[in-house]
Amino acid sequence: MIFKAVGDGRPYPDHGYHTPKDWAALPPRPVRLDELVTTKRTLDLEALLAEDSTFFGDLFPHVVQYQGVLYLEDGLHRALRTALHQRTAIHARVLDLDS
Repeated sequence: MIFKAVGDGRPYPDHGYHTPKDWAALPPRPVRLDELVTTKRTLDLEALLAEDSTFFGDLFPHVVQYQGVLYLEDGLHRALRTALHQRTAIHARVLDLDS
C-alpha cells in the first residue's frame, strides 16, 4: 500500500492556511508516504501524467498533522508520482495542529 489510508475529506478543523504564502512559511521536511492519509479519494490521471503539473502550485505537498495523524491535504499527484518513481518519502510542508 502506498499510503496509510485513503480518506474522504478533511477531518481536522479549519487551520487558516489558505494561500501559498501561508504555506511557504513552513519549511519542507521529509515525510514517509506510508504515514500519510489522503483527503481525496479520486485523482485526475491527466494531471498526474502532465509534465508541468506543479508549475502553477507549490513544489511541496501540504500535510496537516492532527491528533497524531498526517493528512495529505494538497499534493496527491506529486505523492503518487513519487511512489511511481519507487521512492518511499517526499518532502512536504507540515502544519502541526497538535502543538
